[in-house]
Amino acid sequence: QVQLVESGGGLVQAGGSLRLSCAYSGRTFIRYGMAWFRQAPGKEREFVAGISWSGGGTSYTDSVKGRFTISRDNAKNTVYLQMDSLKPEDTAVYYCAAGLMVAAGTRRLNEYDYWGQGTQVTVSS
Repeated sequence: QVQLVESGGGLVQAGGSLRLSCAYSGRTFIRYGMAWFRQAPGKEREFVAGISWSGGGTSYTDSVKGRFTISRDNAKNTVYLQMDSLKPEDTAVYYCAAGLMVAAGTRRLNEYDYWGQGTQVTVSS
């Protein structure tokens, strides 16, 4: 059984930073591509950033390029999302997802096997 637990969300002013963490437990972490998605009220869940199982490949949605950085520490079974220069439109529940051997740019939700419970990020103007 795989479990993903996100942490690090909160309330921040526009221009501020947050770092989200996703702790993975269960099957071999290193075989899973990881991603962050987000869902704002009344909107569909959308891809934010992804990282390959090796960490050598990353992908971002256009709206966060240059502001967000995804990384992983396979020794700690953890994936991170560093979010800088936050904007009010980044406000959403952020979800961590794991997919067996998925590529970094995989955006389809059904390609991911496991999901965390989500963490709220609120950016005030």
